[in-house]
Amino acid sequence: MALIRLGFGTQHLCLLRRRSFLLSKLIAVVFAALLFCEFLIYYLVIFRCDWPEVKTPAHNSGQETLKAMFLADTHLLGEIRGHWLDKLRREWQMERAFQTALWLLQPEVVFILGDIFDEGKWSSPQAWADDVERFQKIFRHPRHVLLKVVAGNHDIGFHYQMSTYKIKRFEKVFNPERLFSWKGINFVMVNSVALEGDGCNLCSEAEAEIIDISHKLNCSREQEHHSSRCIDEQPLPASAPVLLQHFPLYRRSDANCSGDDAAPLEERNIPFKERYDALSREASQKLLWWLRPRLVLSGHTHSACEVLHGVATMEISVPSFSWRNRNNPSFIMGMLTPTEYALAKCYLPYENTVLATYCVAIGFLVVLMLAHFKLLASPLLFGWNLLRKLKTT
Repeated sequence: MALIRLGFGTQHLCLLRRRSFLLSKLIAVVFAALLFCEFLIYYLVIFRCDWPEVKTPAHNSGQETLKAMFLADTHLLGEIRGHWLDKLRREWQMERAFQTALWLLQPEVVFILGDIFDEGKWSSPQAWADDVERFQKIFRHPRHVLLKVVAGNHDIGFHYQMSTYKIKRFEKVFNPERLFSWKGINFVMVNSVALEGDGCNLCSEAEAEIIDISHKLNCSREQEHHSSRCIDEQPLPASAPVLLQHFPLYRRSDANCSGDDAAPLEERNIPFKERYDALSREASQKLLWWLRPRLVLSGHTHSACEVLHGVATMEISVPSFSWRNRNNPSFIMGMLTPTEYALAKCYLPYENTVLATYCVAIGFLVVLMLAHFKLLASPLLFGWNLLRKLKTT
């Protein structure tokens, strides 16, 4: 009887050891999958991104170089359309991507080109406060890194949804500075939603601001001539500005756009609706005439595009930063001097790569469990025996 009990105890102990070994293997696989998909993949992908080189090196020209990141259309979900799982997944992706990019690339300034929120155009005061708190957590940054934001239609509404209250609410959180100069480089940040051109109060105020900025920029260009119109103006760097806005300048469609992150082929030839998909032709001409920018960066379309306006003004449409809008989100890295600029694109991890990795991990877990319970070998053994019988006959 004692021997039987001893044998039973030994067998039970072996079974416990096998189960604990299986459990440890399962935990190790789950931990490895989570570590790779939720942390390491961001470092591996963004580590491959390099700052572009400016044609005229700053150390030779005496000009300082500014490292700038440009991203767009983060679309933080709100309380109405935002499912909790969707919010958790997409916002974690943006937080890890942004924090990893800050740590690896060390930009000096980050620009977000509108549609920061998905429901800012209709959110209640409490929902707005909650969304802002989440934004500040996701896009937290060191004090020495500047974060500049322009308004999009999802932040303050399209023209007929826009109101003074929504604009003031947005500007209370994000600095409403329209003209920003650093290291001899001028940036003009425009509320493109207000460029409807119908003479409404908000539209008239927006145009008046742009005309005032135009006057200041013209004075900077005329500093050598000591124009009497510019005596009372604060001197600005004599540098053509970089124009930042949410809506792209007028173009007929995305037909001439190309690349992995351009609009899908079936959507590229769909005509753009003025004042909805892009600014009107008239508003675009005014901006180009008044500001004479050397570079334009915009968002809104969620897809990439490069458009040349006139002879020398390049516009870059920045793709969405969120998996909710793209499988392959990205951002733009810019090296700028007062006279030159160079841009490069940095892709984030593809969502389908992360999902495929999780599927492989789940499949591996299933194989481990089948092997543990000896269910994996039986079909193989059956097939082997069947093959032997077929050979003998």
